[in-house]
Amino acid sequence: MALTQMQIIQSLGEAMSWFERELNWGVPATELRHLSGRIGELYAALITNGQMATSVNQHGYDVVSADGERISVKTTARMGSSGHISFNPNTLELVDRIIILRINTEEMQIETLLDELTDDALKLTGERSNKDKLVIPMSKLVGKSKTRLNIPTVTSANFDDYCINELESGSIEITQNGNLISPVKPVLREIASKLNLSTVNGNGNNYNTRQLGSLVIKSIN
Repeated sequence: MALTQMQIIQSLGEAMSWFERELNWGVPATELRHLSGRIGELYAALITNGQMATSVNQHGYDVVSADGERISVKTTARMGSSGHISFNPNTLELVDRIIILRINTEEMQIETLLDELTDDALKLTGERSNKDKLVIPMSKLVGKSKTRLNIPTVTSANFDDYCINELESGSIEITQNGNLISPVKPVLREIASKLNLSTVNGNGNNYNTRQLGSLVIKSIN
């Protein structure tokens, strides 16, 4: 039975909450493949206003968009550039579009690494390691520099030689003596420790970077 968009949103929220709970119990993200796969399919269905395929992997695709595109969804929790995303070449002829997602376990957010028509996506594949699969190296999907947009700063605070900015997008940016710092979360944790601020919320879950950044800025100011 088809899910309404509201049901998809609710299911996605519940799946993300369960994923975060498992992480807090100490389960490695790489051991939660079934759950991360479900999260990816729900997210892809949401952003394409589509539906999950009626039978899992029956036709080699996972989601059908509102425009009728058959989408193969791959979801990973790998945070580095090692490893690869694999595909079954025998079913790709039935796939119109490929979406590769990553669950950022540090921020507990879903990131789109690739969203292309199948022919364009397959240009990123390397040589086949065997006759049964095609692979896209993670190194081709992550680690690329992004254009720095001129996003306005909503609020900021200074601590020692750090300047902490909360941007209009919600992102937290930190500079030290004018130099941009990345990643910012270790610095935020260091500052929070000096300010005697907890880095976990009332439910015992770690604040993500945006939450912790907002808390630090508010405390300093």
